[in-house]
Amino acid sequence: MKKLFKTIHFDQSDSHVYDRAAENDEWAISGAFAFHNATPDSLAGKPKQAFTNGFLSLGTFGRSTFTSVAEVSDDDLEELQLTLAKHFHEHYGAPSVYAGKQAANVELEFAQSVCEEQPINTVFTVKRFFDDEEKIREEYRIVTPPQGPVHARVWDIVEDE
Repeated sequence: MKKLFKTIHFDQSDSHVYDRAAENDEWAISGAFAFHNATPDSLAGKPKQAFTNGFLSLGTFGRSTFTSVAEVSDDDLEELQLTLAKHFHEHYGAPSVYAGKQAANVELEFAQSVCEEQPINTVFTVKRFFDDEEKIREEYRIVTPPQGPVHARVWDIVEDE
């Protein structure tokens, strides 16, 4: 069974913090390549937020703060590879769609490697930063659901006697 990230929203905050927010339930990858020319001083506002915390969706090419692990079919992976290859060719200067496919494979295989040992529906966030040599680094974190009651009871409803 192959696994990949899918975007997930808990609220509407992504639409406020990213220039383009991903739709819910889109396949996703890290998308760090979008910042290959960035420097720590060149990022501010929404682009900085996308750099710091955003996964890249492969439908709308928007950003999502959260993803969950989902099972992906070989047919879906093949379609995603082509979609991403075209994106590399059209937006990032890959000399051909074929060359873009090679880069797409690297991105998809990396995302799969992060997901492969995790149960379906595991929720992830990413933290992206520049190291001391101004190279992009990423840390992936699993979001653990809260244990116990989520809310304290404020009042009870009791039937009249």
